[in-house]
Amino acid sequence: MECKIHFYVMSLPHSDAVFVKGYPTETTEAFCDGHVSAFAFFGGIPQTILYDNTKIAVARILGDRTRVRTQRFTELQSHYLIDGRFGRPARENDKGNVEGMVGFTRRNFMVPPPRFNSFDDLNAHLEQRCLERQGDKLRGHEQTIGNRLISNREALMGLPVAEYEACVHVSTRATSISTVRYRSNDYSVPVTYAHHDVHVRGFVHECHHRLRQ
Repeated sequence: MECKIHFYVMSLPHSDAVFVKGYPTETTEAFCDGHVSAFAFFGGIPQTILYDNTKIAVARILGDRTRVRTQRFTELQSHYLIDGRFGRPARENDKGNVEGMVGFTRRNFMVPPPRFNSFDDLNAHLEQRCLERQGDKLRGHEQTIGNRLISNREALMGLPVAEYEACVHVSTRATSISTVRYRSNDYSVPVTYAHHDVHVRGFVHECHHRLRQ
C-alpha cells in the first residue's frame, strides 16, 4: 500500500552531517521523536537549533515577532536545554542548509521510490544512507563529513541521563464498550475502564493508557 511520508530532517551545518527519519503524519509526537532520534544519532545536542515556524512549536507570533511557544515544545527545550530560534516567516533562505538537505534526501535517498514493509524498515534504510553519506568529502573541504562530525561533536552538549518521552498526553473517557479515541482512532482498553476517565500517552506508532487517579 502506498502512503505519504513526512520527513523529519536535522542537519549540522558545521559538518554537513544529516539525520532523516520518516513518519506517517506530521504530529507533535513525531516532532519530539525526531529530536530524540537525531540527538542519539549525532551523539549529542546542538546548543542552538534554527526552526521554521511550525505550529507544533509556535502557538502564535505576536506583533513584535515574539514567538509564543507551545507547552510541549517548551518542555522539549527544557529537557535538552536547547536554545531554539526561529527563521523569519516566508524566508526560506534563513534555514537554507536544512531546506537543501530535504531536497537532497528526496533526490538521493528516495528515487526511485523505495518499497518497505514498515516504517521501521524505511527508517533503518534512511539511517544507513545518512551514515554512508558521512564518507563523502564535499567540495571545499579536505575532510569527510564523518571526520568533520567528530570535531563537531566537541561543541555538542551531552545527552541527558533520562531520555525524553516523545509522546502527547491526553485525558479522555472510555466508552461503554471499553474503547478510547486518540487522533480519530479507537483503541481497546480493559473492560474495567468503561465509563472511567483515562490518561492516554500517544506515541507515533502506539498508544498507552491507564486509569486516571
